[in-house]
Amino acid sequence: MYKVVLVEPKIPQNTGSIARLCAATGTQLHLVEPLGFEITESRVKRAGLDYWEFVNLSTHRSLQELTIDSCSSRSCFFSKKARKTYVDAGFQGDEMLIFGSETDGLEDGLLARYENNCFRIPIFEPGVRSLNLANAVSIVLYEALRQSGRLTS
Repeated sequence: MYKVVLVEPKIPQNTGSIARLCAATGTQLHLVEPLGFEITESRVKRAGLDYWEFVNLSTHRSLQELTIDSCSSRSCFFSKKARKTYVDAGFQGDEMLIFGSETDGLEDGLLARYENNCFRIPIFEPGVRSLNLANAVSIVLYEALRQSGRLTS
């Protein structure tokens, strides 16, 4: 089972949309604090609609609390700074898919430490700095599901 990890998300509507995506795909959602909002905010709830009961949600005080190194899943980090693209990740079906906040992304030290497991989504227009977080998670999660044979026609 895949795990989507959002590190210090700031925009409640993104988190709500990602929660809805996780509910629809049976994917665990992990939120790493501090959050830029209260999980009970109406904007988060509205974006997730009435699907929150289907979300397998965990919150963590820090990324260290989530224990990347001791987790049995492979950790994949997503950043515009990575060299390899997400289609080259070779997803197997149980990875932890880790995304940084909308404004700051993931820390450079973390990206350096896990350089071989860092991936990007190509952006072809140089004037565009980044994709919306909810869109990025959707792109990566569905590619992971495709690569691991979990999509059916």
